[in-house]
Amino acid sequence: MLFKDPLNRTIEITRTPQRIISLVPSLTELLVDLGLENNLIGITKFCIYPKQLLKTKTIVGGTKQIHLDRIKYLKPDFILCNKEENTQKIVAEVAQVAATYVSDIYTIKDTLELIKELGIILDCKQQATIIRKQIEEERNKFLEYIKNKTQKKVVYFIWANPYMVVGGNNFINEMLTLNKFKNIYATSNRYPEINLAELKETDYVLLSSEPFPFKTKHKELFIKHTKAKIILVEGEPFSWYGSRLIKAFEYFKKLHISLE
Repeated sequence: MLFKDPLNRTIEITRTPQRIISLVPSLTELLVDLGLENNLIGITKFCIYPKQLLKTKTIVGGTKQIHLDRIKYLKPDFILCNKEENTQKIVAEVAQVAATYVSDIYTIKDTLELIKELGIILDCKQQATIIRKQIEEERNKFLEYIKNKTQKKVVYFIWANPYMVVGGNNFINEMLTLNKFKNIYATSNRYPEINLAELKETDYVLLSSEPFPFKTKHKELFIKHTKAKIILVEGEPFSWYGSRLIKAFEYFKKLHISLE
């Protein structure tokens, strides 16, 4: 059968894939939750959920650099990539090895469509439907909880030296909006680099645990540049699309309670 991924690339699948490599941590977790752990043969070093995978699966590199020789040795018949997390070079290289699907996620709707399509391609439609339903149910419960909350201005940091924040046109910004957090850098594209001395006025500075691992010690770097409250947040609920979203909304609720 022929499929088209979100980048409009045509992928030919002649039989249900049995040997899968994932170069996207959040999709690695999704594959396991779809019941495909035994079919998963290769992952990145950042595929930390579920934790046993780093001990039981072959590590084929990271999201930006791969060991192509390992990937070829594993003889996969399906490889999962993402436009944002993997480079064009990586996609081009692995596409020569096996059928390669490149996701491109901006919204929860995109995630639900991806899960539906993977359910078809990987012959796990029933479990895919269950996961999609769980995500929608948890999202709707959270939207009911959040509907009367006051909007708060935030800046969400993802990197230090240079300092980079979340702009618009990406999945994290979608999750901020869902939380009634007004991203003060949403008019900037993607992930702009900023100077702390020029930090805009905001209610909260959110320091993410990933990709840069902001810790309590980093708060001191921001105190002299802002009067905003500085909050450490878990990066996965804001940036991991896939089955992680089932858990994300409960985390968001706890986060809002902590801000009250």
